[in-house]
Amino acid sequence: MAREKFQTLTEQMFYILLSLRRELCGADIMARVEDLTGGRVTVGPGTLYHLLDQFLTAGMIAETRVEGRKRSYLITPAGQEALESEVRRLRQLTEDYARCVREEEQP
Repeated sequence: MAREKFQTLTEQMFYILLSLRRELCGADIMARVEDLTGGRVTVGPGTLYHLLDQFLTAGMIAETRVEGRKRSYLITPAGQEALESEVRRLRQLTEDYARCVREEEQP
């Protein structure tokens, strides 16, 4: 069965949406992702603009300002819900891991 689009987020998707809790343009998003992750996650321009287009189409972000070629974006309630859903999913994964390890360590 095919996975529903945005049911889970890649790290790049997650950090782009997280970054857009405040209004940013593309270059600022790339810098913010790198800053948030200490350089562990980077987003190139091709990937960034492809994902921004997908997020716009899905209603997860909104274009807030256009100044020439520079466009700024902000997360929408739908995008915030996707972000929160991913956080809940990740918490469940770590809880499952911890429970499994505890069970295996019991004599």
